Amino acid sequence: MNNQPNNDFSFSSGNLLLFLYKWRKLLIIISASAALISAIVSLVIREKYKSTVILFPTRTNSISKVLLSENTSGKFDILDFGEEEQAEQMLQVLNSDEIRVRIIEKYNLMQHWDIDPNDQYKMTKLFNAYESNIRFKRTEFMSVKIDVMDYSPDTAALIANDIAALHDSVRNRMRKDLAKQAFEIVKAAYLDQKWRIQLMEDSLTKIRAMGVYSFESQAEVLSDQLGAALVKGNKQAAGEIEENLKKISLYGSSFISLTEQLVNEYKQLSVVRARYDEAKVDAEKTLETKFVVNHAFPAEKKSYPIRWLIVVVSTVATFLLTLFSIVLFESIKQVKEVSKE
Repeated sequence: MNNQPNNDFSFSSGNLLLFLYKWRKLLIIISASAALISAIVSLVIREKYKSTVILFPTRTNSISKVLLSENTSGKFDILDFGEEEQAEQMLQVLNSDEIRVRIIEKYNLMQHWDIDPNDQYKMTKLFNAYESNIRFKRTEFMSVKIDVMDYSPDTAALIANDIAALHDSVRNRMRKDLAKQAFEIVKAAYLDQKWRIQLMEDSLTKIRAMGVYSFESQAEVLSDQLGAALVKGNKQAAGEIEENLKKISLYGSSFISLTEQLVNEYKQLSVVRARYDEAKVDAEKTLETKFVVNHAFPAEKKSYPIRWLIVVVSTVATFLLTLFSIVLFESIKQVKEVSKE
């Protein structure tokens, strides 16, 4: 025979309905109180407005390679959208301390967010507030979204647009720092190459002053003239021609050597000059590194708090917690009664 007590509690649908009916007053009172309190709290919460900027990164890293280089083979296109790698780089720049500090200083966010400047952990609170109100996210389309929440819709839009603008400022600054160093190296090589060519030109000028202009053609002409003078028996003319031939022979090898070297040096100068021009463009000029799909604008409606959601979630959570507490209470009560029997 089953000795299970009559007050044994089971979670059948019928018993559950009876259980809820039994405790209906308490459940209704507590749930209604939670709804009322959450509604009041939601009204106290300060409203925030959200503004959004959507950006696409570019694929290009060097202006000169896009605009000046002859050997790109169609690989670089200034109008190409960036892919995953460029989107991740954009996120790193947007999350940089340089942008964060400039935004905080420009909009005096410590005061704007009511953070006590004398607080021991003021910077921690400031950075936490920044991360809570300003967020960056890569979308499934490889674009980057900047979301800014603020008490003022105008301020939210201004901050979002400023962050987008600062992305180019920071990235171009990073590029320029490296590009200027590269330019100085190429510039030194270019000036050194010009100096070497100038030395060779000066040496050739001195040789030309000695009467050597074109070794091969001059030697050929003088040899013909010498032969003609000797045939005519003109010893004086022959002697003068022989002196000129000796002079050409003396400086001819240097003339030929310098002339051949100059050809190679001018070719090298052409290569270095091209690199110099490219490095100068990279060091002095800038291009935008993003495409702005949507600029931020002041929101017309608040984005936070969603008051009805706060009330619903709080009420349901309170109801379930109360229900669980009552079930636990009844279960403990039953265990005690069974133990007494």
